[in-house]
Amino acid sequence: MTSALINLAAEQKSAAVTDWAARIGWVVGLLLFVALLYWLMREGWKWRSTLQGDLPELPAAPAVPGEPTLTMTGRYHGSTTAGQWLDRIVAHGLGTRSKAGLTLTEQGVAVVRPGAQDFFIPAAALRGARREAGIAGKVLPEGGLLVITWQHGDKTIDSGFRSDRAAEHAAWIEALTPQHHLTSDTEGAR
Repeated sequence: MTSALINLAAEQKSAAVTDWAARIGWVVGLLLFVALLYWLMREGWKWRSTLQGDLPELPAAPAVPGEPTLTMTGRYHGSTTAGQWLDRIVAHGLGTRSKAGLTLTEQGVAVVRPGAQDFFIPAAALRGARREAGIAGKVLPEGGLLVITWQHGDKTIDSGFRSDRAAEHAAWIEALTPQHHLTSDTEGAR
């Protein structure tokens, strides 16, 4: 009986450890799927930019910017339609995240972005500033984002920035928020 078991064990073959053809097929299929998803996302980004083609060109910074009132370095996280924090604006490079340097002067806010298109927000276009928890694709702890609201053409835009020093946000909000002074006609109850 022992010799029969030895003969039986010698005849059995173990299964192939790796089926290389199947493994290569799965890897190629996965890479093609990832490439398709990337291509679809890129086409969606370009389509969104086409839909926002009516947005006028961004203003350029003035040749003589004036004396800086405030400066800030940090990150630019994107722009959205005001009040709709998920409606990202991608036209004219406003959807590109980047490092940013902000400078407030009497003429407006200059946004300098290395590696992306700089833009300028004229003082007349500024509508205010506030702290927010997030803007399209970026969510931070409560109040971790400085959102500047401004008018560009017929569209009101929210642009999100995060300073390297979060304590700077308060000074920017105070400087950019219009003061609503009560007149004698609206003051108090009569």
